[in-house]
Amino acid sequence: MHLDLWHVDAFANHPFAGNPAAVCLLDSWLDDGLLRSVAEENNLSATAYLVRQHDEYHLRWFTPQCEIKLCGHATLATGFLVLNILHPSRDTVRFETRFSGPLTVRREGSLFAMDFPAFSPRPCLNPPQNLLHALGMDAPPMAVFEANSTYFVVCDSEDAVQKLHPNLALIEKLHPFVVAVTAPGENCDFVSRYFAPSYGVPEDPVTGSAHCALAPYWAQRLGKTQFHAHQVGSRGGELWCEISGERVAIKGNAVLTLQGSLLL
Repeated sequence: MHLDLWHVDAFANHPFAGNPAAVCLLDSWLDDGLLRSVAEENNLSATAYLVRQHDEYHLRWFTPQCEIKLCGHATLATGFLVLNILHPSRDTVRFETRFSGPLTVRREGSLFAMDFPAFSPRPCLNPPQNLLHALGMDAPPMAVFEANSTYFVVCDSEDAVQKLHPNLALIEKLHPFVVAVTAPGENCDFVSRYFAPSYGVPEDPVTGSAHCALAPYWAQRLGKTQFHAHQVGSRGGELWCEISGERVAIKGNAVLTLQGSLLL
């Protein structure tokens, strides 16, 4: 048995940048244990599984450790695959998902735009005592808010975000929560980093789903609805976000880096 497999660098316009995702095209759903094993073998922050059923596609995402409810970069990678390789004459694809409802990806100029739910940020009045220690912060943050099982820690500068040296073992103990940090950007509206070690992702290079809450937070703070964002780190990536009611468009580039078969 073999699986058709692609690797796509999402939120990047050249190889070896952004966030690499694996995309597997299936004829039908396989056993969940096998899906987890394939994701572990890929050893990327997410593997997307795509099944065509009649005129629509069904989509699921797995980290090397477990299935997750929403994944931005692997959705972008899958949309890129469908619109550029499987159906290059189409401009839009709709995915049915198990936990996050229907999601769409469409061409928008040179970018691919995802239509995702917006998560309203809530002030975290009593953050875990070891949260700041886990991030290795020398000074208290400007704010902490939470949304979608994520603690968002707001710093005062991009430099502060880049210099963080988190203790991943401590962050892992916050499960089921994960941690993101954000700050105003020097050459963009805001920057961020994202840590999810309890899900098998020590630091995610670019996290589209986190921007479902980051965009609403910065909309409240900056008083506008369109943003240019960078997720900073060893690879880094660019995102463009636009708030529209209870939805957020998250846009980026993508690049194909591998095409082949996985033998089972």
